[in-house]
Amino acid sequence: MIMNWLRGSKYAAVFLTLVRLYVGYQFLKAGWHKITGDKAFDASGFLKGAVAKPVMESGTQDQVYPNFVAFLNHFAIPNVKLFNVMVPWGELFIGIGLILGALTTAAVFFGMLMNFTFMLAGTVSSNPWLILLSIFIIVAGANAGKFGADYYILPYIRQWYGKIVKHNKDEVTGTPLKPHLN
Repeated sequence: MIMNWLRGSKYAAVFLTLVRLYVGYQFLKAGWHKITGDKAFDASGFLKGAVAKPVMESGTQDQVYPNFVAFLNHFAIPNVKLFNVMVPWGELFIGIGLILGALTTAAVFFGMLMNFTFMLAGTVSSNPWLILLSIFIIVAGANAGKFGADYYILPYIRQWYGKIVKHNKDEVTGTPLKPHLN
């Protein structure tokens, strides 16, 4: 019942628009601050701190997320210049997408991914709150962007996708075509 309401109700669309604007503003503000700050954004201190003081299990003092720490140590830190671009611009574009209601579910998915990575690194901050609100947006699907650019964008995406699916089906039976292996 709640799913139907979130996905189909105009009242839910209004509620989701307010939630989307709030979450979008939080991402936009965070990204803008990092891009326009007095000093250039540098994630190396945060990444090194997350590796040096990982999230530990209280009873055994074992790392809770050893795979994530290994990812940070072996990929993120050596490629910190990439993360120095991806984090602030990602936050900015997520915020713009959510505020405009453009590709809303994609924007909120990447926002949740970013929030989860911050939490895996040991930073709580506003991340759980933003994830909780984002769950409503992602569950609502297209209704979350009904009062936004998705109202205009999604029909074109569906039409484009429909042409691809139709093109890849047998015209007589409607079954998907199998690739020819020579």
